[in-house]
Amino acid sequence: MANVFPAEFADLEPYAAWAVQGETARYEKRVASTMEELQEFYDVAFTRIDEALEYLERFEVSALSEEGKRLLWLYCALTTVAFPVEAWRQPRVPDSGPSSINAVVEPPV
Repeated sequence: MANVFPAEFADLEPYAAWAVQGETARYEKRVASTMEELQEFYDVAFTRIDEALEYLERFEVSALSEEGKRLLWLYCALTTVAFPVEAWRQPRVPDSGPSSINAVVEPPV
């Protein structure tokens, strides 16, 4: 079976479901997740952020392999879950009711 992420990030494979393309999809995954799931993903991914950035910075975005793109999306998801984990302690924005995010323009990756 092929790797989801570059081989040196094989330890992140259990979190492959977080490698979602697009901000809207990442937001939907965040609000559909429990705080325990967000915290677990955050705790694991955050410890590898420096290595992931070092890896990703070696390539132009247009030159990323499929595994590299999924690694980029995984770390975009980390950004999406960081504020709920670090500040709000809940998946949704506090006191925001059923609000949602609709990205009008997104990067082509």
